Amino acid sequence: MESAEPLRRLLSAAAVRERAHEMLDIALDGGVEGWAVDLGRLGDAAELTAAATRERYPDLAIPFHARWRHFVAGEPMLPGAGAERARAAFDLVILSVLLDAGAGPGWRYRDPVTGEILSRSEGLAVASQRLFEGGALRPDGAALAALETETLARGFQVTADNPLVGLEGRTFLLRRLGAQVLARPDLFASADFPRPGGLYDVLAARADGGRLPASAILELLLEALGPIWADRLVIEGVPLGDCWRHPAIRRSDASDGLVPLHKLSQWLAYSLIEPLEAAGIHIVDVDGLTGLAEYRNGGLFVDTGVLRLVDPAAAARPHQVSDPLIVAWRTMTIALLDRLAPQVRTLLGVSEEGFPLARMLEGGTWIAGRRIAAERRADGGPPFTIVSDGTVF
Repeated sequence: MESAEPLRRLLSAAAVRERAHEMLDIALDGGVEGWAVDLGRLGDAAELTAAATRERYPDLAIPFHARWRHFVAGEPMLPGAGAERARAAFDLVILSVLLDAGAGPGWRYRDPVTGEILSRSEGLAVASQRLFEGGALRPDGAALAALETETLARGFQVTADNPLVGLEGRTFLLRRLGAQVLARPDLFASADFPRPGGLYDVLAARADGGRLPASAILELLLEALGPIWADRLVIEGVPLGDCWRHPAIRRSDASDGLVPLHKLSQWLAYSLIEPLEAAGIHIVDVDGLTGLAEYRNGGLFVDTGVLRLVDPAAAARPHQVSDPLIVAWRTMTIALLDRLAPQVRTLLGVSEEGFPLARMLEGGTWIAGRRIAAERRADGGPPFTIVSDGTVF
């Protein structure tokens, strides 16, 4: 339908960036309820980011921000080589990223291989890695569609004393993934069985002369994974995923009031770059993707005072991810990351070409946000209490 075309355009990184900067501009004019913006504090965020980057990567040889950085217990065991290995890497990282929503401050994971005790993203990554390597988390579409909550509970060592936020939501998301894998053999078929790794073959076929823009990875993910998100907006038959309503964004078409963020999908797109390049496909225009609207990056801007709540008491109240206050925070985070990048590059003495957003996030803003959160709050968590269903953040 022609009326659905503005909605389909929201399924792109370009739309995320456009509306994020629009939101920030409106906020700078005082038009976003609940928020004030002080760009004069952006230098503080840049200095924290540059310092964290120099400490972690003294030679400034910074990899892209990707799920692979969180498999801290050792290189994941993947079979084969070439396309076969790329499919297996897709299987692992897709499943692991979809399990990466905030774990909550009380959850811990003891790696049975190394004995190391991990939490948050690193713990979730290694737990999913061990489930995958041990065969309990199989990438077969049929197996995913029948996944039991108890399987994830055992794998993530969940007990009454070790609760994991959104366990049921995570299980349901992977079940929906399995159903989608079975429903779309045109996207997920491979030589062996329908699997998430079948997306590798689609992207390989779309590469032009062995080159593929990063935005094309995201566009395929949004098409392939759009239907797996429960309780998300579906308008005129278009599943919009991580897209939310905010009254500041106005249009005269069906996309009025809508703000796309696509955080997990973009996190996944960044994470698929390495297996694609290892298989011989060169990824270009990495900055065609955006920064990530998650609480480490967003918390950096709140904790440095770039973003300030008009009513400080709002920080103490629980919020749904759909609350306009939270939607605006996440949206402005994306635009502020774009504004932050030139300042960080100047401090580090690097070029835009050599230091795309994916390196700043890794270097970078994510760890700087984590560090300042630990200084400001005893649990090191986000500056707000977000009610999570296990599929956001």
